This record gives sequence, structure tokens and C-alpha cells, in this order.
Amino acid sequence: MKTDKISTENIYGSELYPQKDQGPKNESKYTLIPVKTDYIKPNESYDMIIKCSADLLNDGDFLVISETPISVSQGRLVDESKFKASFLSFLLADIWSKYIWGYLLGPIFRIKSRTIQNLRKLPPEARVHKRVILEHYGLKHALKPASEAGVDLSNVPGTMVSLLPENPNDVAKDIAKKIMHDLKIDVTVMIIDTDASYQLIGKKFTSLPIAVPGIKSDLGIFGYLLGRFGKILGPTPLGVSRPEKLDTMLKIAKLAEEYHENNEKDIKTVYDMENIFEGDITGITIEMLNSVEHTPAIIVRRLF
Repeated sequence: MKTDKISTENIYGSELYPQKDQGPKNESKYTLIPVKTDYIKPNESYDMIIKCSADLLNDGDFLVISETPISVSQGRLVDESKFKASFLSFLLADIWSKYIWGYLLGPIFRIKSRTIQNLRKLPPEARVHKRVILEHYGLKHALKPASEAGVDLSNVPGTMVSLLPENPNDVAKDIAKKIMHDLKIDVTVMIIDTDASYQLIGKKFTSLPIAVPGIKSDLGIFGYLLGRFGKILGPTPLGVSRPEKLDTMLKIAKLAEEYHENNEKDIKTVYDMENIFEGDITGITIEMLNSVEHTPAIIVRRLF
């Protein structure tokens, strides 16, 4: 087993997160270690994540990777400036999302106040975005008021958006295999999306088009609506390099998300991009994205 080379300054807040596995007397604790990289450019290898995590990884670690850098690496980008809004996409953006969800359904279903405010100020570009969702994922995903189908507007240049990664299970296995081959370290690699998974009447599900086995996926607006009555489990694992208990994967994914939520420098949403770059996000370049710190992955290490 590789020895731990990091200092406490590398540990997320030097803080341990308790997890009750089987009862009060059987408690596991974890530490979180951020993996910092340059901006991974379109069609650039995601091996940068492996290189930057090499001196941080230990046997038995979880390497939890956000979906967007994988999608960008795969070139899964769509330029929304090349699309024109349709009548249906206009209705979905201006009537359904902005007004019906922003002023009626949002408060009824008690969605986050920040989401409600964002819906109420949807820009005209949302019409084209809905068109992209319709063409790539269909009506049931376009009906979701926001974060449709996990398509990401953040961490991408100009008028681009990133679709979900292709074959995330295969990507996770490839990264884990390379880490074992190059570094001789045995880790579990997991790719996650911040869009939530839910549980209702013992069933786990997500609105996202894809998820690991055990989570019913591709439910679109129906999953989102059902989720309003269920329990939020946290981010959705999209792919994993080896079989793991689903509850363990969900726990690890949630811990990784907690790091990002507590890190003010992370670009989690398009609104974070607006704040960081102080301007119109359609003018953001790869050079600008490369000028800020990126944390595409979090190492989650069980201590005991």
C-alpha cells in the first residue's frame, strides 16, 4: 500500500465526515482531498486528472470525478449559437419554465428559492437552450424547468454547452486501469453528476438520462416531479469502475459534493461563471477558463 504523502493542509478543512454504516458503534470517517488541474480542453485527454492525483492517491481510495470535464474531454459539446428557437422551445422557456414554474409550480413544490429567482429571470437564450434539449434528449427532459438532462452551461467556453459523457462506466474503468498500470495503486473511480437522485417507497431514481444500475434513470420531468415527494439522496453516480454497494456510492458522491459546495472558487453553475468573470458568459474563452483553478475530482478516503 502506498504511503500517504499529503499534509493536513491538503485535507479538506482537516475535517472528518462521520458515516453511520450499521449503527452508532460502527462508524466510518472519511477525509476529502481535492485534485487541482488546469482546464481540460475539448478533446484533450482526461489523463491530466490521473497525473495531478498521482501523489495524492492511496490504495482503497475513491476518485470521484465530475461529469463535465469528462464530457469536454470527449468533445461532447454543442454550440447553441448555431440553433434557432422553435415555437415549442419558446413556450417551454418563456411560459412553462419562466412563469408557470417560476411563479406557480416552483413555490408549490418548494424548490430552492435561488432556482425560483433564476427561473423568473431566464434570458432569451433559454429558448435556444430548450431547442438543444429537445433535439438531443426529447420532450420529457425539456419539460424539466432547469438543469435539463444534466446538460451543463458552466466550465465551457462561449456559447457551448456540454452533454452528458458517453459511456461513463467505460471511462471510469479506463481511468482506474491506467492508475493501476502506471501508479500501481488500486482505487475505485466514480463519475458523478450534481443532479439529484431520489428515493420514494424504497425505489431510487433520477431525472437524468443515465445512472449506475440500481437507480432508475431517464425519467425526465416525471422523475423531477416524483422527487418533490421523495427523499433527496444527493448527486447521481453515472459510472463506476467496479461493482460497489449503491448506498456506498451515494454516500461517497454526497461527500464529494459537500467539498464543492464549501469551496467558493469552484465553478458549479453558469451564475458562478458570471460572478468570476464579471461579464457576458458567451464571451468566455478557453484561455479565461484556464486562468482559474479547477477541481475536477475529489479523493474520498475512508479512515476507519
